[in-house]
Amino acid sequence: MTNPIRNSFGSGGPPLETVRRFMLTIVGAAFFVLVVAPWLATFATDLLWFREIGFESVFTKSLVWRAGLFAGGGAFAFVFIYANVRYAENRSGSIPALFMNRNDGVRVDVSAIVPRLFLIGAALAAFLTGTIVSAQWLTYLTALHAVDVGAVDPLFQRDIGFYLFRLPRVETVLNTLTLLTVVSMAGSAAIHALRGELTFSLRRTSLPSRATRHLGVLLAFLFVLLAVRLWIVGASALLYSDTGPLLGASYTDVHARLPGIRLNAAVGLAAAGLVLFGALRGGFIRWSGIAIASYAAVGLLFRGIVPSVLQSFSVLPNELVKETPYLEWHIAATRRAWNLDSVETRDLVGDTQLTMADIKANAPTIDNVRLWERDLLKQTFGQLQEIRTYYDFASVNDDRYTIDGRYRQVHLSARELNPASLPTRNFINERLTFTHGMGITMAPVNQVTAEGLPVLFIKDVPPVSTTSLKVTRPQIYYGELTGSYVIVGTSQKEFDYPAGETNVYTNYTGTGGVPVGSALRRMLYAWQFGSTDMILSSYITSGARILYRRNVVERARTALPFLRFDAEPYLIVTDSGQLKWILDAYTSSTVYPYSQRSRDGTNYMRNSVKVVIDAYDGSVDAYLADPGDPIIRTYAAIFGSIFKPMSAMTADIRRHTRYPGDLFRVQTQLHGTYHMVAADAFYHREDQWQYPAGGPDGDRAVNPFMRHIIMKLPGEAAPEFIYMTPFTPRGKDNLAAWMVARMDGEHYGKLVVYRFPKQTLVYGPKQIANRINQDTDISQQITLWDQKGSQVIRGELLVIPIKESLIYVQPVYLRAEGGNIPELKRVVVAHENQVAMAETLDEGLAMLFGGAAARTATTAAAGLAAVAPNAPTTGTNSGLVSAAQQHYDRAMAAQRAGDWAAYGREVEQLGAVLRQLKATKP
Repeated sequence: MTNPIRNSFGSGGPPLETVRRFMLTIVGAAFFVLVVAPWLATFATDLLWFREIGFESVFTKSLVWRAGLFAGGGAFAFVFIYANVRYAENRSGSIPALFMNRNDGVRVDVSAIVPRLFLIGAALAAFLTGTIVSAQWLTYLTALHAVDVGAVDPLFQRDIGFYLFRLPRVETVLNTLTLLTVVSMAGSAAIHALRGELTFSLRRTSLPSRATRHLGVLLAFLFVLLAVRLWIVGASALLYSDTGPLLGASYTDVHARLPGIRLNAAVGLAAAGLVLFGALRGGFIRWSGIAIASYAAVGLLFRGIVPSVLQSFSVLPNELVKETPYLEWHIAATRRAWNLDSVETRDLVGDTQLTMADIKANAPTIDNVRLWERDLLKQTFGQLQEIRTYYDFASVNDDRYTIDGRYRQVHLSARELNPASLPTRNFINERLTFTHGMGITMAPVNQVTAEGLPVLFIKDVPPVSTTSLKVTRPQIYYGELTGSYVIVGTSQKEFDYPAGETNVYTNYTGTGGVPVGSALRRMLYAWQFGSTDMILSSYITSGARILYRRNVVERARTALPFLRFDAEPYLIVTDSGQLKWILDAYTSSTVYPYSQRSRDGTNYMRNSVKVVIDAYDGSVDAYLADPGDPIIRTYAAIFGSIFKPMSAMTADIRRHTRYPGDLFRVQTQLHGTYHMVAADAFYHREDQWQYPAGGPDGDRAVNPFMRHIIMKLPGEAAPEFIYMTPFTPRGKDNLAAWMVARMDGEHYGKLVVYRFPKQTLVYGPKQIANRINQDTDISQQITLWDQKGSQVIRGELLVIPIKESLIYVQPVYLRAEGGNIPELKRVVVAHENQVAMAETLDEGLAMLFGGAAARTATTAAAGLAAVAPNAPTTGTNSGLVSAAQQHYDRAMAAQRAGDWAAYGREVEQLGAVLRQLKATKP
């Protein structure tokens, strides 16, 4: 038989077989270079990297299951589709001739290539199916290793683990089978049509029995799949319905939509029977039309129209009565899914009058009031401590340390190397020489120098400490700015730190990185990173190691791709002086029944893992922080030994673990509503809380009052490090409560809410801010500074719980015109309806709680108002003399620094204090 395609070529030119082989060679070579080689390089480097950090099981499990699902899913799809296509081809018959016109007008019969096109189509569909199925590898693994949660959904009484682990696999399988059935029907119908076996008539349909049986079986199978999907997946989807005033199945869903789904599923099975009847007994098209119309009509009527009518005319007029049990289900599920059911509530008296004795009794709280804001402190660190242009501070974190015997809250920032700022950027500098950052800068949250700058506990390069806390291994190879690879252990010395006019160099002695001494590995990584220098450089010796994926967030996400990570990694100093990063990792789900969702759709979350990454060698350790979480128990069953118990974490690291910020933000947002457990109160939002106004443009969704504090909680004996946020009633500005997440010792992870009495007015941040703005002395001083060209920066208003009351503290910074260093100049302190501004927090507290003499002295020192001539002199002169000395010292410091604007301000304020001192003389 003559091949029509071969005949379509002219008689000239090279033989067709030669051209075909040449083209196949070109295509094969291109495929290898563009697809196979990059994949092999990525595979090899990933394997070596996972092996380096000890997480090889994650890589191998993922690879094996991806490959297995791709092969299995693709093979099944190919057999399913191609078997149907082949069955549709009648071996005793043939496809009618199909002609295509060539450019020269000759008609060519192409019917012989139709089966090949279907073969190619089946192979393409199989490839796509395999790709889609392999991407669901974790869904299949979690279903296989699923654990029971121990709680059931209130509607179907199934264990919650069914929805977290098993239902997603069921849905994936049903969706895949449905897609394959539809594709097979389309391909089979096309072949039957090409063979002329499908004939349609308005009155009468005549189909050969073979085509009838084939298409009838496929359509019936499709109806069965739809029925099963409705019965299992469709009914379960009601647990996430938003029909009523809640997330979850409401009255209409339970009494109308659920029966409609089950009826529609039963009709789907009946439709499958009708289709098979028509396929076997004749009248296939007619019976199929009846089946499809019946299925669609029942769905439209009983899943759409009837529920809408019931909701509009019966439920909405009586919503609270009808929805009460479902509201209770929703509240309970949300509190359980977000761990709000474990929140402890304590009631405060609310009318406690603070005295100086109370302030002194809470000295650990006062001594750790955060006067430096992290954004401003980052600017100051950048100006004072970057040392060289290629160093940078990525972020500033809060932490707590016992320093010189005192429990102190500090700000800490890593001095990282920023390759983009290197003066000369080339392979030797970026990859071999400038390989790491150097040390940290640490400052207490509340101490200020005479110049208004932060006191530094740890500073300079190499790090110099003025306290008992020391950094013994300051090199930072892994951090937040380390986004590129470096090679260590080469013959090129590594830059360690600058020392005057010279530089100090070092060699890496850690165990991090992958050995790249062999030529094969150098070629492999040269291909992976697109660098021929890695092959050609003579500096790379047999002992060289390549460090990559050095960004700690990327490193953790790659090692544990099934976890989510908090937005803020933080650096700690261990007792031995080593630097380590801690990252909070979450397990989460979007399918917890009846639970309220966050903005990204999550409705279940736990901080189940703490990841510790060494800043020097990049080692990754994952600790189980919440071993009771069913999701992490499932992951532990899958990946085995990669998770360690918290008891394996050393005490010096465990002391610095924090309650994660992203989780606490969502929990506090939800608790503002879900602390109301009674359905009627929840429905009416009678006691809803919200964040205080104070965010950008008054946005209450942004909470500037959430922060870390060291304080002694009411009823507790010792100070502790907590995460705290206040609440105001919805639409009001007075405070209703404040919530804390405890972090120290045995109290770690406990959430506590302190509620003020509803009948007591407790001023909120906005009300206090208004009082500060209305204070004439404060506004005059700020206006004076503004008029002299300086930029006044009013810091965050701090809410500080003391005993069962509150004080408010607001730092005020001054930045010279054109300057980059903000200086802390004043501290505003407020309690109830009293406001004071002083140079220090202690002076401000003395003005509020310490008596007239202290107030007079502190007011004079602040330069706010003249002292009355007849005021008592006891203690006043000493205060004014102290203030005069401070202004003089600052003026001299400004003179030495060449800051003549600051010098002029200090001299002017010195003159004002001297005039006040003169006025106090008898």
